[in-house]
Amino acid sequence: MDSPHKPAAGYAPDFVAGIDRVAREAGSPVFAIAGLQGTGKSTLSAQLADLAAAQGRTLVPLSIDDFYLGHAARQRLGREVHPLCATRGVPGTHDVALACDVLDGLAAGRPTALPRFDKIADDRLPESQWPVVDRADLVVLEGWFLKVPPEDDAALADPLNALERNEDPDGTWRRWSNAALAKDYPPLWRRLPRLLFLQGPGFDIVPQWRWQQEQTLQARHPDRQAMSHAQVMRFVQFFERVSRQAMRTLPGIADRTIRLDAERNPIPA
Repeated sequence: MDSPHKPAAGYAPDFVAGIDRVAREAGSPVFAIAGLQGTGKSTLSAQLADLAAAQGRTLVPLSIDDFYLGHAARQRLGREVHPLCATRGVPGTHDVALACDVLDGLAAGRPTALPRFDKIADDRLPESQWPVVDRADLVVLEGWFLKVPPEDDAALADPLNALERNEDPDGTWRRWSNAALAKDYPPLWRRLPRLLFLQGPGFDIVPQWRWQQEQTLQARHPDRQAMSHAQVMRFVQFFERVSRQAMRTLPGIADRTIRLDAERNPIPA
């Protein structure tokens, strides 16, 4: 039987209500949720939005994934910087200025268009298909590496997985991504005064959780082709370095950390 806490079924109502209280008491128009792939950030954000709507409030859930650079822009990076830059996900593959503009618009109470990214097509939807919200009582931004600091240069010297070893042997790609994390993302991080970290048991479970996400995506779009298992196993290697940095650093950065077990059940403190 599925645990009531598992994102597939949604987090338990009492847990969601508790996070809602934390988010509202933070006293900021934007609340951030970080956690590695598969921890249930999107599910929790959607549940928070549903709870707010039931109480007559407007909560706008956003994901860092909404702000991926489009396919053409990443292909250009792949040609000009390194072939691995063409794959979405790591720091350097987001439109940070757009994310800042959207958060500023929502925080100021202006009607704001919300970017949308089609993960199966691997491209941003045209602006004509972006939903527009008139106002928001609260914005929840979720993402797997929110507020993660860059690594020291010395830590980048040795590859840590097959992808880095075989496709980035001289470290060009990982140094490019680390430099982007250092110089491009701080303006966005400054717009996230309060951060919750959903801390999974470790990176080793991320491939399993990410494959579950892809299966869910495929089930929602049976007429389209999502990634295969082999493609997902390669894909998660793009995220491993910064994910491990997140696990090392975010417990000391986040305002609150909630540990999850291998079934994504919150572990009592």
